[in-house]
Amino acid sequence: MVSKERTMLSSIESRRTAFNPSVRGYHAVYHDGEVNHCPGCGRTHWIIGRVSAECAFCSTALPLKEALTHGPAAAPVFWSGIRPNYADLAA
Repeated sequence: MVSKERTMLSSIESRRTAFNPSVRGYHAVYHDGEVNHCPGCGRTHWIIGRVSAECAFCSTALPLKEALTHGPAAAPVFWSGIRPNYADLAA
C-alpha cells in the first residue's frame, strides 16, 4: 500500500549544484586571428558568421569568442530557480 507521507521519487533539482561556468571544463570557441582546428574532424576551414563559425567539412558549429563579449546585443540573462513569465518581465 502506498502512503502519502512517503515519496517514491526525489526531485532532480534538489541534487543539482549551482551552475558555475569556471568548473565546466573544456569549452570550444572560435578565436579570430588564430588557427582553429575543428573539434569534430580536425580541419581548419571555417565559414564565419556573426555569432558562430561552422566547419566547412563536417558542419560542426562553434560560437565566436568575440561575439560573446562584443556586439549590439545585451549581455545574456541567466535565470536560476523559477523562470518568470512574460507578464512579470514586461512589468
